[in-house]
Amino acid sequence: MNYNIYFSPTGGTKKVTSLVSEQFSAVKDIDLSLIEDFSQYEFNQDDFCIIEVPSFGGRVPAIAIERLAMMKAHQTPVCMIVTYGNRAYEDTLLELKDTLKQQGFLPFSAMACVCEHSIMHQFGQGRPNQQDQQQIIQFTQNIKERLTKELIEIEVPGQRPYKEYHGIPLKPTASKKCIECGICAKSCPVQAIDIKHPQQTDKDKCMSCMRCIAVCPTHARKNNSVLLAASVQKLKKACQQAKENELF
Repeated sequence: MNYNIYFSPTGGTKKVTSLVSEQFSAVKDIDLSLIEDFSQYEFNQDDFCIIEVPSFGGRVPAIAIERLAMMKAHQTPVCMIVTYGNRAYEDTLLELKDTLKQQGFLPFSAMACVCEHSIMHQFGQGRPNQQDQQQIIQFTQNIKERLTKELIEIEVPGQRPYKEYHGIPLKPTASKKCIECGICAKSCPVQAIDIKHPQQTDKDKCMSCMRCIAVCPTHARKNNSVLLAASVQKLKKACQQAKENELF
């Protein structure tokens, strides 16, 4: 059985993992952003998994690590995919690999792919574009060929101990446009929004994944404009040159 396991709060990461999974048959999707018991998932050596996460500050989102660590595998081959907003992915692939190995997976391939930044959309805007998509399909063909041979654990970039990540100050809040439909609360991966009073957000729980902004039907949720502008200036130099997709 083939599995497509992903954490994609705003949909950018899913664009890549869907493109990859479409090259395989009989694929079951497992969405790590949902609230469910992920300990029910156990994979064997005959299964194949695609596992994809976005890079948050050079690390795997903590909730994705927590949910992946509930799964069990038995030398199950896995293709790891990390997406990032044209800055850098730093220790994300290494942290993902370490987590999956501990759960019994065999990381035999990996990709690092550029997507449009989920907060500052001018960085990596429009990516993955058509050229990216063609390259990702080519990467996937390489991976399919590897699956026909003896699988070898790969090395990926990164350092231990991993880069420290303490979150970012950008926490979306609701404006007067909020109609209290509750869509954001139901969609929040960490239940940081009060379902009865969706204008209220627990900023300690909020992981700044921006899903609430992406799903709001009235565009009522936004980031502080001053903090957002400051963040753009801070990342401008690091993000101005287009990064390349990578296959490992």
